[in-house]
Amino acid sequence: MKNLFSILYRNICSNALKRTGILNLLLVALCFTATAQSGKNLALAEKYFAAGDYYTAAGLYEQYLHPAKRTAPRANLPLNSKRFHRAGTSIQLKNIEVLYRQAHSYRLAHYLSEAAERYKNCYEKDSVQYADAIYWYAVCKRGLGDYKEAESFLNKYLVYDYGHNNYTEQAKLELETINYINSQLKRPDLALYKIALLKTSFGSGKGVYAPALVADNEFVFTSTETDTSSGVGENPYHNRMYNAVINNNSIEVNGTLAVSETDSKANQGTASVSANGKYLYFTQWNKAGDKYVSSIYYCVKAGNHWNKAQPLLSVNLTGFNNKQPYCSADGKYLFFASDRKGGAGGFDIWYAPLNADGTAGLAENITAVNTKNNEQAPFFHTSSNTLVFSSDRNIGMGGYDLFTANWKDGQWSAPKNMGYPVNSSRDDIYFFASEGNALLNNALLSSDRGAGCCLETYLLSKKPKKRYFAGYVLDSKNHSALENAVVVMKGPDGNKLQATTDKNGKYGFEIRDDIKNNKLEITRDKYKDKKQDVKVEKVDESDWSADFYENVPVLMDKKLVIKPETVVTVYFDFDKYDLKSHSVHVLDSIYTVLKNTPAATIQISGYTDGRGTEDYNKVLSDKRARACADYLIAKGIDASRITFESFGMCCPIEMELINGRDNPDGRSKNRRALINITME
Repeated sequence: MKNLFSILYRNICSNALKRTGILNLLLVALCFTATAQSGKNLALAEKYFAAGDYYTAAGLYEQYLHPAKRTAPRANLPLNSKRFHRAGTSIQLKNIEVLYRQAHSYRLAHYLSEAAERYKNCYEKDSVQYADAIYWYAVCKRGLGDYKEAESFLNKYLVYDYGHNNYTEQAKLELETINYINSQLKRPDLALYKIALLKTSFGSGKGVYAPALVADNEFVFTSTETDTSSGVGENPYHNRMYNAVINNNSIEVNGTLAVSETDSKANQGTASVSANGKYLYFTQWNKAGDKYVSSIYYCVKAGNHWNKAQPLLSVNLTGFNNKQPYCSADGKYLFFASDRKGGAGGFDIWYAPLNADGTAGLAENITAVNTKNNEQAPFFHTSSNTLVFSSDRNIGMGGYDLFTANWKDGQWSAPKNMGYPVNSSRDDIYFFASEGNALLNNALLSSDRGAGCCLETYLLSKKPKKRYFAGYVLDSKNHSALENAVVVMKGPDGNKLQATTDKNGKYGFEIRDDIKNNKLEITRDKYKDKKQDVKVEKVDESDWSADFYENVPVLMDKKLVIKPETVVTVYFDFDKYDLKSHSVHVLDSIYTVLKNTPAATIQISGYTDGRGTEDYNKVLSDKRARACADYLIAKGIDASRITFESFGMCCPIEMELINGRDNPDGRSKNRRALINITME
């Protein structure tokens, strides 16, 4: 029995020793495997970063920094176990270096919250070597909408000289950006805007952006798909074009756009369809070395499909990027972005005439809108002659902002930032608005301002400002204001608006439609009725809530009002306008009244008998009225106190034919000038 126990004891001790040694060896192997895998993750992270797949790189950096814990029995580790640290890779980086690269990865992948946290961590661990992390932290905070925090850390970055500040000038520009943002957030017209994220049948995991109209409510959007055959270090995502419609504030994707024989390894997107619907233009890009190279392709519609895509040779230039084509709605031009020589710097907006066969002519640089920064994603709204494009120039809301420039009288206006809320503190790039509508009436724009992973599509509307049309009604002689004049504005469709002038002679309407073809009809007591076309001479758009259009003044002539008790008659010989002696005597009496009564005015109307043509008699009656006026003016009466009008053979007071026989006495009484004295 004792021997049996001895044998059992030895076996137990021997197995225990063996088990202990095996455990130590197992732990060494696990350590080696873990560190080898960690080093492999770091190498892969660097490859994915270089390939532009920043999100995957960020995840691999995370695995390197915080490898998964392995469970194993407790045992004493070999003294030389540290020799296995970072085995399997030649990359030797401190954890803080990896953390900094991970922060860059998250920022470039647009995960700003994650990036900001890591930038701040780098600074707190080494404020000297990683002072620039504070700049990037502030940039991320600006993108996240925390402007107060961003401003605080930008000032901190600028005040203290760490000896490693590489972004001093950029930090100053960021402060200007924040000042611009704060001014935009205080704009009083923000209540006019409404912006909403369009949901998509793809869900929130994919960005859907760059809408291009194909037909009524039929669009081509750009989004991503996963390439399961991609190799290690290759970006597993590719951009593709998708057919879609918009219903109830949702993008309903109907499948991939079918284009024959495209490169499955390349990216395709940012499309545009020609005005006649026959040609599709799009960007195709792929990685060449460490850079992406993009070119513009086009294809012809064949039934429900698009034929083999061909490079647009007249637009593409070897060695340069050409992308984001847009066909104008009038079918005349192709706008696009390119970094070719001859531009202002970076990407510029170019345009080329379109040919009937889908090709394009010689491209020209739109020098008036381009800068040394990047200008991209052109859209031209033919209805308003407005070019919309995206730029990362200063000063704006941050990232890429949308700008406008108008084409008028053969030249482009200076670009204007579209401001908040069209733009955000993130990237705002692609824009679309239907022709025939106002530019900001249910427009579509692409932005990464939301919580999603990438660019998403938003529906944007702006209530139109109120519009007021106003003007003045004045006396034609002395330009005094005419109160209580009735002004009626008529449109071509028969619609009417009516107003009455105030004591200053001013009238006004609130208008909704185009008024350039409208007409005015003005009536006022003691004045001749007036009709004239609308002619705006001044526009004031300075008020955020309304635009004011001022019409040219309406000048009205006094109407001849004949009252028997105040009318004096002057007679003339046949076909004459010379004043007879009796007429001079009458006019001298009127002169005396006018001289003694400074407020008195006279109205003279001239007439003829029924002989002669209508046109001849109109001229003759005018000469008779003028003869009376000229006599009084020559005697010293101010011309402003005298008005006259010619009536020709109108309004006979005596019959010129009696029973078919001529009545000379009647004719002589119709050859007259009536002078009406007003004692006001």
